[in-house]
Amino acid sequence: MRKLVHLAVLCLLVLSLGCLGLSQSAIASPMSSADTFSLNNLTLPSSTALIALSSRSNAADRKLSSEFGKKIDLNNTHVRKFRKYQGFYPGLASKIIQNAPYESVEDVLEIPGLSARQKKNLQAHLDDFTVTETSEVHNAGDDRYNPGVY
Repeated sequence: MRKLVHLAVLCLLVLSLGCLGLSQSAIASPMSSADTFSLNNLTLPSSTALIALSSRSNAADRKLSSEFGKKIDLNNTHVRKFRKYQGFYPGLASKIIQNAPYESVEDVLEIPGLSARQKKNLQAHLDDFTVTETSEVHNAGDDRYNPGVY
């Protein structure tokens, strides 16, 4: 509550400074025909430059445009991506990530300590998963399991 009051006071202070600012005089001068904007003088980048800009991508973008972007990659996906499947987040999703990397999607069924219900849940969603090579781009900082978002 105290932070909210401090924020409100700060907003009012900034708003009042903007409203009570120093006055400035404006001087209007007649425009000559050379000052007017003309579409004839407008220069646009060439189409080859636009194509070059649109084709630039990095390793994460390339991976997201593959099957990885459509399915959950058991070796690279963040724990929070499992939230869309009922019964996965956070417990089962954490187990999946802690036991990675996997050679195939079916390897996830071999996680030690899975209950019968968890195995059934995994079996039902095997088509929603994929396994790709572990990528430093998606695993940097070791925050797949705990990103510190609470």
